[in-house]
Amino acid sequence: MVCLGNICRSPLAEGIMQHLADRAGLNWTVDSAGTGSWHIGEAPDRRSVKVARSYGVDISKQVCRQFTPADFDEFDHILVMDRSNLSNVLNMARNQADKAKVSMLLGADVVPDPYYDDTLFDPVNKLIEQGCKNFIEKFK
Repeated sequence: MVCLGNICRSPLAEGIMQHLADRAGLNWTVDSAGTGSWHIGEAPDRRSVKVARSYGVDISKQVCRQFTPADFDEFDHILVMDRSNLSNVLNMARNQADKAKVSMLLGADVVPDPYYDDTLFDPVNKLIEQGCKNFIEKFK
């Protein structure tokens, strides 16, 4: 799961996907990262932690990190939140196999960045949850 800073959207996506995968009995490893380096080592945004907790998902122990080309070796799928994230991750791809692993969580739609608008955290959580459910249905 990849967004810009790894403090709002991708931590939510990591937590939601892992929660849903665990509930479905899937032995999946889910992680998140940001394309930027601003928040490396920090906890997720308190508003993301709060909205996740309100839906029974605990993301408070996550630690923000930056996406690296090594993630192409570690993961089968790399899901990004918006077109900018898509472009940034694809620019790090070393070959066609890396590029084939990358897609947007919501297909052609973007997950809006809620960082500057507190009212977006709940709707963003719901969008991410639906995207995760669709992904699990397709790949379980």
